[in-house]
Amino acid sequence: MAENLNPKQDIPCLFVIFGGTGDLTKRKLIPALYSLFKGGELSPDFAMVSIGKETMSEMDYRNEMKKNLSLFTGYDLNEEVWDSFCRKLFYKTIDFSAGDGLYENLKAFLIDLDGNLNIGGNRIYYLAVAPEFFGPIINHLQLHGMIENKSSWQRVMVEKPFGTSLKMAKELNKEILKVLPEEKLFRIDHYLGKEMIQNIIAIRFCNSIFESMWNHHYIDNIQITSSETIGIENRGAYYENSGILKDMLQNHMLQMLSLVCMEAPVDLEPESIRDEKVKVLKSLRLFSEETAKTNIVIGQYGRGLVDDHEAAGYREEEMVSAESTTPTYIALKAYVDNFRWGGVPFYIRTGKRLDKRVSEIVIQFKKLPGTDFYKEFANTVPDVLVIKIQPSEGIYFHINIKKPGSDFIIEKIGMDYCQECKYGHNSPEAYERLILEAIRNNPAFFTRWDELECSWSYIESIENALAKTELSYPNYPAGSSGPKEAGVLIERDGRSWWG
Repeated sequence: MAENLNPKQDIPCLFVIFGGTGDLTKRKLIPALYSLFKGGELSPDFAMVSIGKETMSEMDYRNEMKKNLSLFTGYDLNEEVWDSFCRKLFYKTIDFSAGDGLYENLKAFLIDLDGNLNIGGNRIYYLAVAPEFFGPIINHLQLHGMIENKSSWQRVMVEKPFGTSLKMAKELNKEILKVLPEEKLFRIDHYLGKEMIQNIIAIRFCNSIFESMWNHHYIDNIQITSSETIGIENRGAYYENSGILKDMLQNHMLQMLSLVCMEAPVDLEPESIRDEKVKVLKSLRLFSEETAKTNIVIGQYGRGLVDDHEAAGYREEEMVSAESTTPTYIALKAYVDNFRWGGVPFYIRTGKRLDKRVSEIVIQFKKLPGTDFYKEFANTVPDVLVIKIQPSEGIYFHINIKKPGSDFIIEKIGMDYCQECKYGHNSPEAYERLILEAIRNNPAFFTRWDELECSWSYIESIENALAKTELSYPNYPAGSSGPKEAGVLIERDGRSWWG
């Protein structure tokens, strides 16, 4: 008997994936849907339709997804659950960039499937495709009456990047909103689905010890890091157009920054949270050509050792130019110019092919000036709060304490909360959470347009400031901690990177 016969919710839904044979669907979407199904999070009246250009039978598609599930997730596959799951998984070969006739066929297929499975017309269209296809697909869906059924609901989820520049993002948003209202559009940033990202609000606003000191009076600096050991894998064409600025900084890194810095919302409703995040993004100090020279470090990885194996340089990756100047690393010093954060530097770094995989936010508090009057306190270090996002999830609080013994010797200790240790690996994967929130119509952890507009403006200021910079790549080996200049960036301020 399948494990989800007692579902935790009963919201009928037909989940339609454009880009059904793509990497994201194989690695993230199908595994997330399978996990939700297995955990009883989906209604019995739920089904999935994958749409791809590749010609294959439904059975072949199901078999391929089963193989990928084991390959990319390491799940111990439950055959009985999989059999129940795959009976709800359908595949249609459609060139979604083609004309009206194919969409008429799709419409008829979805209506028949909807009626046979008693779903009631509720649909989520997930666009796991390049941004240039967002507008055409949504226009076709609207033209053929597939997102205007007033007796049910229809929503559209779109993957990043949303456009490739501020100008293109504005044009894309304008095109989409002509046919689809903002409340039906769910822009994905999968970092917002991570447990500890969502926990930032609880850490800040549930604990007086932190919120009372969460300002420039007590905080010396904040560091936001997201490093990966992997390279670009098979995404050369995508990465040549995005680079690290659009792949990581414009979305994930700035979203973390906005949650750390925002004021307390009037309530925890989605729009209230997003209103406060926008205020932070509007307060970001833009870069000039002069400030970029001293406050930004960019890099690109060359050949090196990763896990004792030689790894190719970026320019040697498939579908990457041998003379590419696309950055795979960035470190910068940012400022949020408002009353709470005036003068506090934010050190942000993110990159590919580094020495460790870690995402974390480090809050370093100011050292008490009075400690300088005690010689016994000469070796004290500032208190630090670390919010660990991945691969481990939890909180680390570092303080000073007296070492046991007759001498008055100070040592640093860490109070470590390990989420996996307490709850096991029960934290939902980011895509699981975001799919579920879209079904529940909760937009809190999706990106609103004005957030995107502000973040694109910030990225554009960096690109414009760096336009005349002469680049010498590669400037860090795979498997290293990144360009040496990133260390200089923070060390000349008398600080150092955490970890």
